Amino acid sequence: MTPSYRAVLRTPHAGRTFAAALLGRLSYGMVPLALLLAVRDATGSYPAAGTVLALFGLASVLLAPARAALVDRHGPRRVLPPLAAGYAGLLVLTACVTWRPGTPPPVIGALAVAAGAGTPPLGPVMRTLWRRLLPDRELLRRAYSLDTVAEELLFVSGPLLVGLLLAAARPAGLGGPAGPAAALVAGAVLVLAGALALAAAPPVRALAGPAAGPGPGAGAEAGNEAGGEVPGTQSADGGRPERRSVEGELRRAVLASTATGLALGALDLTVAAFAEQRGQAGAVAWVLAALSAGSAVGGLGYGALRWSAPHAARLRVLATGLGTALVAAGLAPDVPVLAAAVAVAGLFVSPLITTAYLLADEGAAPGARTRAGAWVNTAFNAGSAGGTASVGLLVGSVPPALCLALGAAPALLSGLAGLLHAGLRRPGAAEAVGLR
Repeated sequence: MTPSYRAVLRTPHAGRTFAAALLGRLSYGMVPLALLLAVRDATGSYPAAGTVLALFGLASVLLAPARAALVDRHGPRRVLPPLAAGYAGLLVLTACVTWRPGTPPPVIGALAVAAGAGTPPLGPVMRTLWRRLLPDRELLRRAYSLDTVAEELLFVSGPLLVGLLLAAARPAGLGGPAGPAAALVAGAVLVLAGALALAAAPPVRALAGPAAGPGPGAGAEAGNEAGGEVPGTQSADGGRPERRSVEGELRRAVLASTATGLALGALDLTVAAFAEQRGQAGAVAWVLAALSAGSAVGGLGYGALRWSAPHAARLRVLATGLGTALVAAGLAPDVPVLAAAVAVAGLFVSPLITTAYLLADEGAAPGARTRAGAWVNTAFNAGSAGGTASVGLLVGSVPPALCLALGAAPALLSGLAGLLHAGLRRPGAAEAVGLR
């Protein structure tokens, strides 16, 4: 089989399974905006809407590893349907209480927290299933790249779909808070349909137990690509069995994902401040669209090419590239140049996230792969929130160039430090720089 995107989707059951996961994950692109608008219209308060959305996001992000652990322990067929039913039911209940103005914000906030706590881990489950579907590591990398790009596009198209639903709701007499509430119901329907279809997909039905076990031959290939020991194999000198450090691989992936989230969270507010300073506030959407376009191109290109370097080495190079591009973007003299520089930075985003997922997957124990992917996802979202909050305190009093540089610093420094450390560990490197 030719290792291409077509080969990925033509793998038996892959297309159907992936479509089911994407259907449910489209809800995750819709719900935040729909919830924000519904709470704003129901309470008449932007601070209340922002607080409810923040509570929803925190519950969803911080409990993601725990929900993924349930999948690892009991399998997606047992976990996804009840989680999706509870999540969808709470979204519908939230839509009901925001359909008319007057509901106290604490009531809406409690429902939002409960909904966020039960968000089904459709992304981590799909990435675990990719490994079972595709034991070939080249196809697996392409599948992860395709998955990352598709997920990013869903988060771009989700708000657009909410806008279309609101536009369609007005002629039907669903103005005011009823329109966003209807969008919440649509999000509930999507996630429930996607989760149930994913749980019923043949790769999931074929599982006798938890979903996190490796596909045929996957463990050996992942270990060989990483340049490390395969768990349970003898070391070369015949000594005790060696097992690659799960914590080390996962730590690298989580740190890289956190740094990427910090950089992108800082970028959003900085771009807004940059454009407003030049009287072009409407150009913010175009700059962020350039980021998404660059990320999609970079992700698809990354998956299409063959790479000989191990994932950890690629992660260092990609983090350095992202940080450097964002620092350079801060020096842009106008919005068009900023958009071009941000598009270049986007080329590193999807490949970096894809590599972080691959690194976490190859280092995870067979019974913890869904959880490992969830940790990478949680780290990215937490980093994004932290980057936005940090720059929010600085923007207006600090030049945008410095805001971008500060946001990009963790990615740039971690990449450079990793490259330097790797260089010093090469045979003869210590002597070359005068070390013993």
